[in-house]
Amino acid sequence: MNKQKIVAIIPARGGSKGIPNKNIRLLNGKPLIYYSIRNALESQYITDIIVSTDSPEIAVITKQMGVLCKWRDQRLCGDMVTLDEVICEATQNIDYDYVVTMQPTSPTLKVITLDKAILHCLEKQPDTLISVINRPHLSWRRAQGGLIPNYEKRLNRQELPENFLETGAFLIAKKETIDAGSRIGKQIDVYEITEEEAVDIDTYADLMYAEAIVAKKSVGIYVNGNNKRGVGHVYRALELADEFYSKPDIYFDSNQTDINIFGQTTHRLIPVDGIGELFELLKTKHYKYFINDILATPIDYMITLKKLMPETKIINFEDDGEGVILADLVFNALYTSNDLKQMKAGEQYYIAPKLFMFYEPVKIREKVEKVFISFGGADPQNYSDRLIDIISAPQYKDIKFTVVLGRAKANTEQLLSRSGDNIEILYDVANMPELMSDCDIGITSRGRTGYELALLGIPSIAMAQNKREEKHGFVCNENGFTYLGLNPSNNMIQANLDIFLKLNAQERKDIQEVLLSHNLRNGRKKVMGCINNL
Repeated sequence: MNKQKIVAIIPARGGSKGIPNKNIRLLNGKPLIYYSIRNALESQYITDIIVSTDSPEIAVITKQMGVLCKWRDQRLCGDMVTLDEVICEATQNIDYDYVVTMQPTSPTLKVITLDKAILHCLEKQPDTLISVINRPHLSWRRAQGGLIPNYEKRLNRQELPENFLETGAFLIAKKETIDAGSRIGKQIDVYEITEEEAVDIDTYADLMYAEAIVAKKSVGIYVNGNNKRGVGHVYRALELADEFYSKPDIYFDSNQTDINIFGQTTHRLIPVDGIGELFELLKTKHYKYFINDILATPIDYMITLKKLMPETKIINFEDDGEGVILADLVFNALYTSNDLKQMKAGEQYYIAPKLFMFYEPVKIREKVEKVFISFGGADPQNYSDRLIDIISAPQYKDIKFTVVLGRAKANTEQLLSRSGDNIEILYDVANMPELMSDCDIGITSRGRTGYELALLGIPSIAMAQNKREEKHGFVCNENGFTYLGLNPSNNMIQANLDIFLKLNAQERKDIQEVLLSHNLRNGRKKVMGCINNL
């Protein structure tokens, strides 16, 4: 079967009008025609390749790739000449069993798909096999002086009958079907390909779409979060995953991280049983980027990653471990020190959650009416419990409190039962900025929630959860917060709460002005710009 002579003809005229120089225009650094020639060269079934052209530039590219170029007769270069005539002329005086017509305007086709189609043709023996996409839609046509539906009954798209549209990816035909008028034989079959592989470049929009597909970068992410480590790492990993034009593989250690912490995401989650299993899986991967969000990376961990994936760019977040020196890029938005050339430190690299971008800073009311309280996903110091004890006192009955418990909080059921007339206790809320925006002041820890309160301009009290959070530089008095340190006493917390409750509107506006002087909305763009420039 594999001894059949199969010739690929790539018709590539030089005179494109819609997109000038289309077939030699660079797409991800390569001429457009390169992709069709490469597929033909890498095919395990195609035995000969001919590029039919009238372009000197295309002829040079063809020669450089080691492929035969056939100069096209001028009579076959007009706009009204059919492709059948071109293919017929190109195959004259050559010995072959099948012709595969491959358009240079289909750069997203994969060689594995091409070979599967050729094998299908060899096994099923149709006269002609055409690449198609199945795109069923409700449609209409003009007839009898009006519009007539191309369907009998209005149905949902998935219930409509098949509707195959030809693509330019390939058309495979037996020798005996080829003449100047047609390449379509009596026995016709279609080979369905994906929408992504079916791009046929006619417009600049097609070109942009093809560029995104061809340049698509595979991404791996390793992240862990729990009640000791915190779960901000998980939230950030999910935000980052949404920024790539591909679905990343998100690995997590099932011994350290409960899958429920990821919430209702549809991203690809891959649990591993320890670092050894992660390394085994990575042996077969070829990622463009691999992202670590696991706190301090050990040097031996990074050495192993580099050995397993020598071509992969490794990017670490919030990393102050020894392994940081081997990373290609490090983002430490919570810290201000910038000891390495590859390290990007400071608030300008904070990635704000998408929902917060739709909310404006809060309006300062005349007096404090409502207080927002949240200590992130885990709250290992049990600040939530302590605050609930404090605000349950009678002197706070006229103030409304909203307390949000995170996904990794240990005793949520017990705390949820303590909701009262003026105390609303919630768990794992979907719209945090909506709740925050209804409040006048906030009380939080020194992590992600502090950035969110600052972004909305909410005057806030903050305290550290652990020694590591004490290093976080942004949530500090200088930047508009009242920072109480690590594990302050209940008396200190209550005293500062009482002060904040008595702040007048102007005093809170002054604090808000300091909070909003920090640009926290562009970090996502800065981070992705740095990654894409690696």
